[in-house]
Amino acid sequence: MSRAFMKELDEEVGDDTPEKAQSRHPNLITPAGLEKLKLRIAALAAERDETAAKPEDPINQTHLKSLERDLRYLQGRLERTQLVDPAEQPHDEVAFGATVEVVDDNDHKHVFTIVGEDEADATTGLVSWVSPLARALLKAKLGDVVTWQRPAGDLGLEITAIRYDSARKAP
Repeated sequence: MSRAFMKELDEEVGDDTPEKAQSRHPNLITPAGLEKLKLRIAALAAERDETAAKPEDPINQTHLKSLERDLRYLQGRLERTQLVDPAEQPHDEVAFGATVEVVDDNDHKHVFTIVGEDEADATTGLVSWVSPLARALLKAKLGDVVTWQRPAGDLGLEITAIRYDSARKAP
């Protein structure tokens, strides 16, 4: 068998999947977000161990490499966490961990909670602290009107309530 053929086999087995890039922002996280991150890591580790137990299946090996890459990414996120307790935030203004009630220019009410990048889920009102919406809200006080700059056009938001309750957890 020629060495050229062996080289091809070596390259097929190699892992050319790029690592997932870490965010350039500090990894601020709420206590609920930290627990969720730890649970995700534990679930991936369990899946990795189960997949690694079947080394004879080439599909499992590809999946195993993907799981290991995802675990490295999440471990990196965990190592970079900066836990922020919403109870320790200034209650008279919007800061990380705040649940903010607003009324927009169209008289629609909205509720947003400012959370870490890993916790964000716009469908449930959990917005990343680095998003344009959160940046518009941060440091605002009760009664302030802020401008949310959106691709669809600017929208004014009046702050009608600011809460810091740890009861609102990421789903």
